[in-house]
Amino acid sequence: MNNSDLAKILIRAVEEADSSDRLLDAVQDLAAAGMEEAVPTLIAALGYNNPGAAVAAVDGLIAIGEIAVPPLLKLIDDYNYGARAWALRALAGIGDVRALDTLLEAAKNDFSLSVRRAAARGLGTLRWHQVPPEKLESVQTQVLEALLLISQDPEWVVRYAAVTSLETLAVAVAVTSSDQASRITNQLQQMLDTDADLGVRTRVKFAQEKIQQQQHQEQQHQEVFAPKKKLQDTEVPEVTEVPYRGGGRR
Repeated sequence: MNNSDLAKILIRAVEEADSSDRLLDAVQDLAAAGMEEAVPTLIAALGYNNPGAAVAAVDGLIAIGEIAVPPLLKLIDDYNYGARAWALRALAGIGDVRALDTLLEAAKNDFSLSVRRAAARGLGTLRWHQVPPEKLESVQTQVLEALLLISQDPEWVVRYAAVTSLETLAVAVAVTSSDQASRITNQLQQMLDTDADLGVRTRVKFAQEKIQQQQHQEQQHQEVFAPKKKLQDTEVPEVTEVPYRGGGRR
């Protein structure tokens, strides 16, 4: 049996499932196969009223990777806000920068807190190596501005997600932009001092510790691999001439 035949069998099992348990099993099997042909069916499963199947579908789409990004982006406009939230979770797990505009818009403006939460989390998982070097700083600034706004969301779960993304962004910009890193540090401290939710403040404290650890490791790395200073000619110690005392032992 070739992959195409197997994909058809697994897809048919999802389409013909007549109970929640069978649907879950069928989606899990299809997701585990990791086939490109499975993408449309896995995306469809995000809209079913079956959270277990949706989780399995998200995992499968993340495993398939970048191929799943374009059809996932099309789903974001669907009226089903539950499916949008699952789709954003999949995009967050893939981390493809093509989803940046969608993540920014959803994180700042979507009416559903589950969508805003998923989008806020996704802003911290972007694969920065996909961004052209000349655009990297401006794109990271976009993300930072959005996260600073999202960290004031009325829902604590969205603010919590914003903290996790601020943490990963701080690590990403630690070497390239001290200004952005400083803004993140200040925002986290402000949240630690003022946020009303204990869970958010606890997550902020954890983020601060992780950032400090990363900074310490980076400092140690720089010290180990720093080029050694060359001795100048004037710093070379003079060699004192040893007086000649004749031949060897008599």
